[in-house]
Amino acid sequence: MSNKDYLKDISEIKHLMNKSSRFISLSGLSGILAGIYALIGAAIAYYIVANSVRGYLILDGNVFKICVAILIMVAVLSIGTGIFLTTKKAKKNGEKIWDNSSKRLVINFLIPLIVGGLYILIILNQERYGHTAALMLIFYGLALINASKYSIGDIRYLGFTQIILGLICALMPSYGFWFWVIGFGFMHIIYGSIMHFKYDR
Repeated sequence: MSNKDYLKDISEIKHLMNKSSRFISLSGLSGILAGIYALIGAAIAYYIVANSVRGYLILDGNVFKICVAILIMVAVLSIGTGIFLTTKKAKKNGEKIWDNSSKRLVINFLIPLIVGGLYILIILNQERYGHTAALMLIFYGLALINASKYSIGDIRYLGFTQIILGLICALMPSYGFWFWVIGFGFMHIIYGSIMHFKYDR
């Protein structure tokens, strides 16, 4: 066998090992749409808050409840779209949507996310809400990095970006809304576009 044949065999073995240990059917388009949902939700929330009686957000007001409802709706739409497009891509590639690699991906993604969500709820209950946006970005970034071991490795770069944005946001908490828009809106669109042209096309 020539060196070229050996290299081809090694490449095929490496590909099969990655395929068996990583869930690689994540859709770049779902990232783009998640970013668009975030921008639309942020625009609606900003309009509602800006045109409210006080002109700013308080935790015990109806405007805050509306903003939380918008946030939940954005999350539900993003997750739903992600599941739909990822399932579609997995079927197209002849891969299982729910196997050991996808289970590990979900578990490792949810652990930092749930811990972060609970911590944010605790500090909100204590009326310490200045760093809410920063914490959302940081814990989401940690979740992405933790999950990247079981999926497309490029996800960790989005995770690092979210963490950096979160740390800068912690230094400038009064700009938390805009950092949230950049992190969950624009960064998702940029990342999703890169993944779409790199893996989906």
